[in-house]
This record gives sequence, structure tokens and C-alpha cells, in this order.
Amino acid sequence: MTIRELNYSGTNTYLIEGDGGRLLFDTGWAGTFHDFCSAVGELDIPVQGIDYILISHFHPDHMGIAQQIADMGPVIVVADVQKDRIHDSDCIFEKESGSGFKPIDDTSVIFIDIAGSRDFLARIGISGQIMHTPGHSDDSISLCLDNGELFVGDLNPLYELELHTNTQIADSWEKLLDLKPKVIYYGHAKPAYPDDDKPDVTDKKDGYRLVSKIIRYIDRDVSLEKISKKTGADRSFIEDVARMYLTHRNIGVQGILDRIELKRGSIYGKD
Repeated sequence: MTIRELNYSGTNTYLIEGDGGRLLFDTGWAGTFHDFCSAVGELDIPVQGIDYILISHFHPDHMGIAQQIADMGPVIVVADVQKDRIHDSDCIFEKESGSGFKPIDDTSVIFIDIAGSRDFLARIGISGQIMHTPGHSDDSISLCLDNGELFVGDLNPLYELELHTNTQIADSWEKLLDLKPKVIYYGHAKPAYPDDDKPDVTDKKDGYRLVSKIIRYIDRDVSLEKISKKTGADRSFIEDVARMYLTHRNIGVQGILDRIELKRGSIYGKD
């Protein structure tokens, strides 16, 4: 089995090749279809060579080009726990003219019973199961391979678990950790290795301190211009931090840092 990460948008998507077929996990925002085709083309794999599309949850950045890809041949697979959420993001894309968004065609979707997901995955030679892991959203699912690799979409990162005691997030992680994962693939962060005793090289102290400082200024209603002068950080970086902080209150400083590093590639500014 081969796993390839496709980096063509702000969302991590994964192409998983089993012994009998290929499964795409998540798709990215509307407007990224051309970039998706280029990313797959670099692997010398035609879009028609992908058999199925599995979506972790139906938020815009994870399902935006699902139907465009499906029009090329791959089939969208929806778990029973997701059935009523397929069109949750349609109204968002309706406001974005020129995105090229196409709503999912329900008549061409394969609906599966999540309890029988092993049988579905076995069709393409993938040993594993699909689990319902609510917390980020009610329709969130995770793909759990028997070799210890987990694909969790936007489920809050494991290092934030202590912030979510007695919540759905904690319950979902409890189920996943019972599987003793070796690698965790996130939708907006770098892969994590739970059993790795080495320090997390993605936790850059300077970046952490900078984001923490920016958040403190935001809480005090300091203007972005003044924050830039006080911290030396780039204005666009501060805007990214503010946007992440104000729309994802429960992800914590490291979660914000991960998402911005993924988007920008590095952290700029001074302590």
C-alpha cells in the first residue's frame, strides 16, 4: 500500500493506493481543480485512475472540488453518518462567484454503512475501517488503516487533547488511540508520530512566542498596525493569526502555528 500526500491547496489531501485500487481522502477548496490535476499528473496517475473519493467532513476546504473530480470518473463515497451533511457548504460557494464549484450529485454517490466499511475498503485492497469521529463537526470521519496510519481530517490535533476533556473530541480520540496509531495525518498540520520520543521539530519556540504575543494584543483590541510595530511581524502574518484565532477559538497557539506554517512555509518576525 502506498500513501502520497498531495500539496496543492491549503488542505492536506491524500492518495492511498491499495492492492486493487486508489482512494482519494479529501479534495480541497473550489477553484483548485487545475492544481489538483497537476499534482496527480506529477505522479503519472490519471484522474481516471482514482477509484473513490472519501471526504472527512463536508466543510468547504475538504469537499470543494469533489464533484469536479467525480466528473472525471472517481466515485464519491459517503458514510451513513454523513448523509444529511453533503450540501452543508453549497450556500458558502454560492456567494463566491467564479469559484467553479459544482454541488455533489447525490445520484452518483455510493452510500455505505460505516459499520461495514471494512468490506468496502477491501474491494480496493485496503485493510482498515472508517470510524465516526465527531468533535470538529458532527459528520467528521477518520480513515483508520490496520498498519497504524490514521487520516483524521480536522479533528483537533492530539497535542491539544488536554484542552478538550469530557468532550466529543476527547471521546473520538479515545477510540482512535485504542487502535495504537503509528502515524496521524491531519488536514491542516504535519503528520504526527505518537510513539516518537524525539522532540517535535515543528514546535518552533520563536514562532510560538510570536503567535502568543499577537493573540494577547488581539485580546486587548490593539490594532493590527500597532501589533505589527510592537512585534515586528509582517502585517499579512498578523492578519492570518487574527483570522485563525477569531474563527478557531478552540485550537490553541500551536494549532494556529501549524496551520499558518502549512500555509506560508515559515514564520517571520522578531520576538
